[in-house]
Amino acid sequence: MTVPTQTSSLPSADQLSRLLAGADDERTPAERAALVRLMRLLADRPPPPDPLGLFPRYAELHARFLAAAQGPDGDQLEERFLELYCHLHGHEAPYTAAERRRVDETGGYWCHAGGLSPILKAEPWVRADTRFGDLGAGNGLQGLLLQKLFPHRHTRQLEISSRMVDCGRVLQDWLEIPEGRVEWIVGDVLDAPIRDLDLIYLYRPVRPEGEGRRFYERLAVELDATDHEVVIFSIADCLREFLPADFAQFYGDGHLTCYRRGGPPDPG
Repeated sequence: MTVPTQTSSLPSADQLSRLLAGADDERTPAERAALVRLMRLLADRPPPPDPLGLFPRYAELHARFLAAAQGPDGDQLEERFLELYCHLHGHEAPYTAAERRRVDETGGYWCHAGGLSPILKAEPWVRADTRFGDLGAGNGLQGLLLQKLFPHRHTRQLEISSRMVDCGRVLQDWLEIPEGRVEWIVGDVLDAPIRDLDLIYLYRPVRPEGEGRRFYERLAVELDATDHEVVIFSIADCLREFLPADFAQFYGDGHLTCYRRGGPPDPG
């Protein structure tokens, strides 16, 4: 799929950055720059193909976002962009009856959008040779945007819903990400291939009790067997009691918690 080149519908990057840099903005300049790049990326693309009917409000929310970008209110601009992003990411996956039963059995969560902070904070940890994995990816939007903004060796998207994976493949084509950069796996997170990953993202895919506890115990075993630097971005975190002792938390805000093991000093 070739997306036509368009003249940007937004103010310049510098203007957007100043608009977003309000008194309460705690983002670093690099994080703000990543947000501006995301905004410009979605502003300048035509609506995504929607063969599954998952984006009925995209045109409306896109127009509201563009209108807010012409105003003086940075908070409103960010709110309108988040509405568009969450609609594109999807809150509810079209699971089959069998897929729903499996998610319920393991105490899984229903494809809530994980927010922008994992994308904005990931750049220091993404290198050209990074192997990234999203465990419970939904339609994979976060992994796709990471690959688009910060191209890297490999993105693994694991998701139990086959229709969401179909949607993710459409979004990958829409974002013009080479096919070989993204691996899609329709499967259970309890069986996720983990050991070769450098950067792992998860939004508490299962509860740490009953059968779901097996996922975290297996994750710990797999991580303990690795011999390279591993960074974990965890939303609604419950990993601490399971992680090997040499993993340390380096960020936490009540929503996103980040851990790392090994490697050079923290990026500055």
